[in-house]
Amino acid sequence: MRGIPSLITDIRKNVFTEVARMAYAGGDYTQAEDLPYKIVPGDQPLHRESIFLERAIAGERVRLAMGLSIRPVQTRSLMTEGMDHAAIAEQYYEPPLVNIIPYACHACPTNQYRVTESCQNCLAASCQKVCPRGAISFVNGKSHIDPDKCIKCGKCAGACPYHAIIHLERPCQAACGMDAIVSDEHGRAVINQDKCVACGQCLVSCPFGAIVDKGQIFQIVQSILKGDQVIAIVAPAFVGQFGKHATPGKVVSAMKKLGFDRVVEVAIGADMCTIEEAKDFLEKVPAQQNYMATSCCPAWHSMIYKLFPGEKGKISMTLTPMVFTARLMKKQFPGCKVVFVGPCAAKKLEAIREDIRSDVDFVLTFEELQGMFEAKEIDFATIEDSDVLNEGTAAGRGFAVSGGVAQAVTNLIHEEQPDLEIKTARAEGLRECRKLMMMAKAGKYKGYLLEGMACPGGCVAGAGTLLPVDMAAKVVGKYQAEADAASPLESAYRDEGEHLD
Repeated sequence: MRGIPSLITDIRKNVFTEVARMAYAGGDYTQAEDLPYKIVPGDQPLHRESIFLERAIAGERVRLAMGLSIRPVQTRSLMTEGMDHAAIAEQYYEPPLVNIIPYACHACPTNQYRVTESCQNCLAASCQKVCPRGAISFVNGKSHIDPDKCIKCGKCAGACPYHAIIHLERPCQAACGMDAIVSDEHGRAVINQDKCVACGQCLVSCPFGAIVDKGQIFQIVQSILKGDQVIAIVAPAFVGQFGKHATPGKVVSAMKKLGFDRVVEVAIGADMCTIEEAKDFLEKVPAQQNYMATSCCPAWHSMIYKLFPGEKGKISMTLTPMVFTARLMKKQFPGCKVVFVGPCAAKKLEAIREDIRSDVDFVLTFEELQGMFEAKEIDFATIEDSDVLNEGTAAGRGFAVSGGVAQAVTNLIHEEQPDLEIKTARAEGLRECRKLMMMAKAGKYKGYLLEGMACPGGCVAGAGTLLPVDMAAKVVGKYQAEADAASPLESAYRDEGEHLD
């Protein structure tokens, strides 16, 4: 559903806009009690059985947007409960990151085969013949599947010449490559947080908008209003995300109107990452380890830690582009606050990981940034253009699409050692990433560089993006071609990475 305007995307944008507007108005969080009435105006429901339920859900969305937890329905509490702790100019986050609002969940059917009205009651009765458990009979002139006998093998659906049997699967569950979504006693979806890696694919797959990640919009605006030097570092997938008029130069101008002191490409960190990861690979593979996994995608990184703990030492020790760029900013502008702006929900967790000193103070998704633009009434059709971001190379910008990391590392090695064979394998989507790692663990990828991307398509398909994936990939490709330099070795920061690690 990513890139398709809907009531869900409208509601999310309205929530982010109102939270940002409240913050810019001075940060009086007690106004939050009024926000559900602004987000859901009038006296008639738009999509649920009552306007009271819609406002209750909107209230929880506001809380989550401020980094707070969902309130339990069993006890009475104010919507602003706990907001005094969150209404600060510092990073605020109550785990877990990705949450399901229980009373927004539709309790969708899970893994069922159903006969539709397209059944023609044909003489061949192929569906009945292929069923290994005798679960299909004819009732009132139509095929009928006995759910108690059905083993969900799908043979009936494959055999029906009219495609009258469909497979129903809970969208969020199907999208979760970690099998982290189960059902509660009421049939509603629940996230097993021990398995979740916060990739956010469930969030963008839920047709009812019941799954929400926590945000830091309010805290970022408070930091800006406090007078902090707040620097935005922007992931390369940003290009094209904010509409046809939002050129890179106009996005920079718009972000400065929001109060950011300066805007920097994370592609420069990607260039540093490429250089260091190439060194890492040449040093360790195969002398010290059979293969090396890239470090850039935080959900891929977490997946390996959770499911393949014995292989975690094979992940490159190189810092991610986000961290490289953040540390460079801290070095150049001591005392500044750094906000990573990107497509990814999992980056919010990477920014607070205990095993690295990330130097990232806040994280915003493109979707959340769009809410801030709305709050400040930014019009990209009329805003002035500023200097285009031009410090990142084509290689660094290519990190935004699947395959871009491995390609950048391979190309860089070949610049200096053109005859050296570099074997790579990649996967996109966590189910495919799991298969890749199973084969790597079994020794099938000796000497390989492995790239994993949790989102199918790469970062351009992240949970916080606004564009359809194919369109976003094309725009990033054009942005790559416009870079002043092609190779990380041409970057002004080519030697910085080793000093920031």
